[in-house]
Amino acid sequence: MDFDFSFANVQTIGVVGLGLIGGSFAKTYRENTTCRILGKDLDPAVVAAAIEDGTLDGELTEEAISECDVILVALYPEAIIEYVTSVADRIRPGAYVIDTGGLKRNVCHALFPLAAEKGFNFIGGHPMAGKRTSGYRHSTGTLFKGASMILVPDDVTEFDILATAKAIFQPCGFGRITICTAEKHDEMIAFTSELAHIVSNAYMKSPTAMHHRGFSAGSYKDLTRVAWLNETMWTEIFMDNRDNLIKELDSIMHSLGEYREALVDEDRKRLWQLLHEGKMAKEAVDGK
Repeated sequence: MDFDFSFANVQTIGVVGLGLIGGSFAKTYRENTTCRILGKDLDPAVVAAAIEDGTLDGELTEEAISECDVILVALYPEAIIEYVTSVADRIRPGAYVIDTGGLKRNVCHALFPLAAEKGFNFIGGHPMAGKRTSGYRHSTGTLFKGASMILVPDDVTEFDILATAKAIFQPCGFGRITICTAEKHDEMIAFTSELAHIVSNAYMKSPTAMHHRGFSAGSYKDLTRVAWLNETMWTEIFMDNRDNLIKELDSIMHSLGEYREALVDEDRKRLWQLLHEGKMAKEAVDGK
């Protein structure tokens, strides 16, 4: 069905970066709205393919930026800042610019004042969705269905802006919209995403890994799913959020040390207690 965008007054959407996330946003709006959709990517062939398959109505040229009511910037964090800064004078006053990067502090601290100066609305965004595979050819119009969308506004009390932002993402089928500060976002993502990627990646470096076939099942698959990653992107993310990530690494390394100590000491009672505490922590957080 086509969603009524009259409340948000969205007629033209620009998508910058047509990889998995940006491509999926473009396809989602194509499938669920009657908006005009323009796109930009470093690879002109990707833009051409998106026009050819009907996802895009055309290329998001610098001249067309002023025609956009919404601009979604699906780039790496540093590139987000560079792009929005470079086109800020062309963005229509009152338009909404929302990024989809994995970190918020550096991006938001750089772009909140720029948006205020130029008269457009900037909101940090992070869709909690993805795949093992990347690139436009793996993007889909259903990637965000049921997922969480995190929004980081300059002021969490700007209810009109937040209401419009929520309306903008209504066609995507997100199951939850979470509002927080940039600092809270980066603190939580260090635990829920970044630490999981590092642990999974490090786990695969065991010499035993080469011989797992025939001995592995669900536990192995669950723990190793995110070991295969985009090292360029994740290096930038990890370094930009290193303070929060180091805190989480210190915490898990301390806990692992306790398990190791109990094993070295052959302390069954202590090991049982550590395992029980972990099980109870999981139940308290997520239920059984």
